[in-house]
Amino acid sequence: MDQLEEVKSDEDDVFKDDNTRKKKSKFKEIAPKIDQLQLLNTEMGILQYPPSYQENTTKEQTMLQYAENFRQQYTYLYPDRKPLLLSPLNECRVEKFVSTTIRPTLLNHQELYNWDGCAQFVSDFLIVDSLDPTTDVPDYLFSPTTILKRQKGNCFDFSILLCSLLIGTGYNAYCVSGYAVKEICLMDESREICPLLKEKDDSKEEHVKPPEKRYALKPARDLRSKFELKQAAHSQEEIKAAKEKKKHLENATAHKVETTDDIMRGLRVHCWVLVLAGKREVPENFFIDPFTGRSYETTNERFLGIESIWNQRNYWVNMQDCKFGCKDVIFDLGDPVKWEYMLPDSENPQMTIPESFDYLNDEGEDDDENEVEKIFDMPPSWVQQIIIPAKDIETRCPKGEKIIQYKKANLEKYAPYLNIDGMVKRLIEYEDIEYTSFVKVTEWYSNRKDMLEKIERNMKSRTITEYFKIGRHLALKKHIYRSSEPETDRTMQFNSMLRVDGLVDRVETPTEMTETFRDRPDFLIYRSAIFAKRMRKVKLPGVVHSNFRNIVKITERFARNRKKPAHQDVAEQIFLITEEHIQLTYHREDDRITAVKREFALPPNFMQKDDQDVNMEQIVITFEVDPLAKPMKNVVLYQTLMELLKTQARSMQNVRDSEHEVREILKDRGAERRANELSISVYDTERNEKAKEHRREQRRLEEEQLMRRAEEELDYLAPFLARLGQPKKITKKLAILLRNDCLADMKQRLIDKANLIQSRFEKEAMELQKKQHWYQQNQITMTKEDEQAYLAYCSEAMFRIHILEVRLNKHKELAPIKYLALEDKLRKDSRLAKKLKGC
Repeated sequence: MDQLEEVKSDEDDVFKDDNTRKKKSKFKEIAPKIDQLQLLNTEMGILQYPPSYQENTTKEQTMLQYAENFRQQYTYLYPDRKPLLLSPLNECRVEKFVSTTIRPTLLNHQELYNWDGCAQFVSDFLIVDSLDPTTDVPDYLFSPTTILKRQKGNCFDFSILLCSLLIGTGYNAYCVSGYAVKEICLMDESREICPLLKEKDDSKEEHVKPPEKRYALKPARDLRSKFELKQAAHSQEEIKAAKEKKKHLENATAHKVETTDDIMRGLRVHCWVLVLAGKREVPENFFIDPFTGRSYETTNERFLGIESIWNQRNYWVNMQDCKFGCKDVIFDLGDPVKWEYMLPDSENPQMTIPESFDYLNDEGEDDDENEVEKIFDMPPSWVQQIIIPAKDIETRCPKGEKIIQYKKANLEKYAPYLNIDGMVKRLIEYEDIEYTSFVKVTEWYSNRKDMLEKIERNMKSRTITEYFKIGRHLALKKHIYRSSEPETDRTMQFNSMLRVDGLVDRVETPTEMTETFRDRPDFLIYRSAIFAKRMRKVKLPGVVHSNFRNIVKITERFARNRKKPAHQDVAEQIFLITEEHIQLTYHREDDRITAVKREFALPPNFMQKDDQDVNMEQIVITFEVDPLAKPMKNVVLYQTLMELLKTQARSMQNVRDSEHEVREILKDRGAERRANELSISVYDTERNEKAKEHRREQRRLEEEQLMRRAEEELDYLAPFLARLGQPKKITKKLAILLRNDCLADMKQRLIDKANLIQSRFEKEAMELQKKQHWYQQNQITMTKEDEQAYLAYCSEAMFRIHILEVRLNKHKELAPIKYLALEDKLRKDSRLAKKLKGC
């Protein structure tokens, strides 16, 4: 380090020898072997770049000289290290210092305000163009504006753009030039698990233990052999351990083969972004890979070494040993032992270890040295302002689509409205690494009128799961099914807060339907209906067949209603419709272990009998918990039975309504799958055809109205033709009448204007005469200020009178000329010329 400081003192000699530097220009050395400019011109055409792209300012030239001096010192002291990326060529073949290529920008897009949004946008918007060769830093470094137009770039282009966005949003971000593993450099994610498939860490979740009940019943005794259970559990553990060991060995072998076979490991150059802690409430330092947009810890093994880092203010060279990767690197940029800076930076001051106290007496010399150092501050960025239209934010990927291959999965991304069905993302999971047989397909949708959000297709279980947003008809939230036909296995989940009946879910099979409820006023929480198997019927023409299944049994359960005694609050009621039985189970008292039960067995032709013929003792069977409780009277039992019969009819109707609702949902889903209608916001002026047609119609009407007004203003015959009813044909008599009316109107307007000017002239003269008469009467008693006001009024009045006199004389001169000009114009008018010929 001391040697490097000593060599820095010779920088003035390097600055003087400008001719030597020109001979060693990078452009002359690399120009014969570079075709990136030709490729750029072929892709985008020859563009007109601003002057800052084509030439350097005086400050930039000084910075380049300083960088060249730094490069020579670095090469002299560390000949074994690879060259640094200091001043590559831009798209106009002009050398630019790398720090000036960063243009901090804050865009007016909510998606680009956090680091993850910026990183994901850069990853999706650009196409990876790998370095060639992969072991050297690039000779060209294009501006972020060119990269955005090209939508293609290498890792340095990605990082420059991402760093510009992050610094603009307030992060302490830096571009890092170093080395990484093959998968990072080539963006090979075939060994990575898709982020959408990564399971959440369950260990961090706190499991709440249910409260222990003091008087809970003991579970039944397990009579199975403990030895057999232990042996079975041991064998299961062995099988599981063998599978895990095999999987671990496969991964270790693959990793070992990968590391041993990769002879280029540690030589591939890569550029990524470093975000230091402090700003924007970032707790710890972390890396961002610009290719994937993912964040990594600074100790991650994928990053093998660092050569240099830079931002818009300074450039630092890493002086730490990276033998074991970046896990031991300390990012204290103010430590000159670990990081060699190019320019002094006030935010990262150099650490000083004074050997004596003489520095306290040399205050003036220190100030002079600081002033000299401040000369070499970083020039402003030469890049134009970064502008990303809202359309690019929405489209994201090039041409609106992108495919990423992960381990046993493929992820497809699409721009909104690109697919007619509104699909924006699709994840295909495979069973093997060769991607031959897929297990599960998940599709995400947006802007759907049917509020469809996601569809999961499981190939193993042959089930389809549909997810809906809030606002779906009938508050449907989730639908799991195998077939779109009714009366098959399916599960529907609803937003109970948005439904009047409080329905939570509905599970249906060919012979059963189960519904659960929440927060109902009647405390209903469960309803189950069992149906009889359908009999095959011959459909006769003209005969209407019932589509409903025969109900065999209905079971309903209720929550506890504390306003009623437990022995009167029904907990469960079962309607055995075919057997004509009704079973009731009441809630259990808090100090009881059993509950009151009743069973009603209806005799044949019960509804046709009179009240006197009914024997309730033969119909009702009651189990009372309290032997001292009074038995219920027959009248009350009879009334209860009649109420239960009404409840049974209502329950059957509710089951029919549920069947009808299921059929309606399936019918609507079938129509929605065929239609695939997308919703377009009224603020989306590009896609909303109705709004666009409305704007075109309004624009057309406004243009027609403007043209009509212009024609009316230019056409001096328009008011006279309107007075005559807009005649389609003008005769000679009509032409003479139009001419006379037009000339008479012109004459009258000239006379009216002359009279108006004359009247104003007379009015001003009369007022001046009155003022003069007032002055003669009050001249003796007037003060000096009144006299000055009188003189000022007289001066202004004489000026107005003079102006009116000039206007009147000018009008008298121009009036006959205007009259004759109108007469000549009428004579030459195409509508009147033939008719007035000879008149």
